[in-house]
Amino acid sequence: MVTALLLVGLFVAIFVGYNIGGSSTGVAFGPAVGSRIVGKIGAAALFTGFALLGGWTVGRNVIETMSNGIVPASQFTLETSVVVLFFAGVALLISNLYGVPASTSMTAVGAIVGLGLASNSLNYQLMFTIVSAWIVAPLSAFFAGLVIGRYVYPYLDARFSFSRIEEGLVSIDRSRSVPRLRFGRGVGGREVGGSVSVLVIACYMGFSAGASNAANAVAPLIGNGAITASQGILLAIGAIGLGAFTIARRTLDTISEGITDLPILAALIVSLIGATIITILSRLGIPASLAVSTTSCIIGLGWGRASRAVTIADVADAAIEGEPAPTADLSSGALIAETSKSDVPPGPTIGEVAEGEVPDPSTVGDGGKVGRVPAIGEEDIEELAAESLFDPAATSRIVLLWILSPTLSIIGSYLVFAFVLHVG
Repeated sequence: MVTALLLVGLFVAIFVGYNIGGSSTGVAFGPAVGSRIVGKIGAAALFTGFALLGGWTVGRNVIETMSNGIVPASQFTLETSVVVLFFAGVALLISNLYGVPASTSMTAVGAIVGLGLASNSLNYQLMFTIVSAWIVAPLSAFFAGLVIGRYVYPYLDARFSFSRIEEGLVSIDRSRSVPRLRFGRGVGGREVGGSVSVLVIACYMGFSAGASNAANAVAPLIGNGAITASQGILLAIGAIGLGAFTIARRTLDTISEGITDLPILAALIVSLIGATIITILSRLGIPASLAVSTTSCIIGLGWGRASRAVTIADVADAAIEGEPAPTADLSSGALIAETSKSDVPPGPTIGEVAEGEVPDPSTVGDGGKVGRVPAIGEEDIEELAAESLFDPAATSRIVLLWILSPTLSIIGSYLVFAFVLHVG
């Protein structure tokens, strides 16, 4: 019986890790693969390697929290471990069925909370810290995006170039007696800077994914002593890598509508901020959702970029005179807008680069100059707010499921532990 339960637990853990790898690889390496900086196999290998690095280092702190912090390790019998992993798997199922990035971390924590409530062993102080972090993290991501969008984004957009590099970033020059490496045709300094940025941040995303998600797949099994922490990390990352090399190939092929309209520069900023927040929280041993932080950052970035049409002085004058203040709506159009007062062409979106619809690098190159960026207050509100960043109904569904999935996890696991397994 014990052996059968252990096998079930290992199977569910592999299932969770497999799906994490399948979904996270596309998010991290979509821009890099679409730009032809790296192929699908290379993306899977890099993602797996950096996920292992993140899980083996920073991820141990999250594993400690989830296996022995929220509830004592003694509460994780094989039966309770299987139930907790089951709810983590359900979160992935909800995410796949509704196309919403449900948080595996939040749902797994919810299942452990249900166990703690049923057994009267919940660490309330630690849970207060975790829930506080779940509130602070997206707010921090939002305000970081807001500040960058208003004050920094246009200048970065003027300096970085993102193109579909058909012949590769580098090639081997065999025209001389000694072969040497050289940049591909039409690849200049700006293209190199953009390509390196895309690849480095993709690897950083892989590191963050491993640090935060390894615990979701194996923490309960580590808590009950069925496997060690090192064995659990290798099992989790092995399953994540399997997903990266298999089902992630389809994710990399099909870039969803919500991402294709996002400029590559914006995607990199969002990824960098989201990964940094999750890495910091993982270092502190706090399980948190990368999807929640990145979505909050997208909202802040679009809003901040659109707000450049209005100066603080304009808002103050309108308030003093009692007139309605000019407002800027949340806008994805703001991130790709080129106004009449700007010499800077808008950066390509992920979809445009993936489909090869951006200018040929040989005709763009470095350009030699950085175009003029209009000052705050010079751009037109209507041009910057040309498109809605999020469909209200879709946004409401996402937020609802973010709240609902861990809540249902708590309720469901409590009912199972209290009235079926009788852990109390």
